[in-house]
Amino acid sequence: MSTKKISQLLSVLVLIMVLLTGCGNNTQDNAELEKIMSEGNYIIVDVRTKEEYEEEHIKDAINIPLDEIDENISLDKSKTILVYCRSGARSEKAFAKLLNLGYDVYNLGGINNVDLPKE
Repeated sequence: MSTKKISQLLSVLVLIMVLLTGCGNNTQDNAELEKIMSEGNYIIVDVRTKEEYEEEHIKDAINIPLDEIDENISLDKSKTILVYCRSGARSEKAFAKLLNLGYDVYNLGGINNVDLPKE
C-alpha cells in the first residue's frame, strides 16, 4: 500500500473517531456540569438551525447556529457557555470554536441526552 493511501486511510479513521466521540462530553464530566449549573453563571447556546430550535429547545437557551459562531460573536466571557445540538457533532465544533475564541465552554452534546427542561 502506498504512503498516500495509508495517509488517506488514517485521515478517514481519525475523522470517524472524532465523529463518534463528538456525541458526548469526552473531556468533561457530570460533576463539572453540576458545579456549573449550581453556580448559575452560564449561558445555554443551541447551535442548531433556527427551525430546529423553534421545534424544541432547552428552556432559556439562546439560538446561535454553528455557522454564525465566529470572531464577531459577542457573549459574556465571565459566564460558562453550555453548547448543544441534535446529536453532538455540531456542539463539538462549536465547543472548539468558542474555546479558541477564549470562552469557557462546556459541551452538553445532543439535545436528547440533556436532562434539562425543554420548551
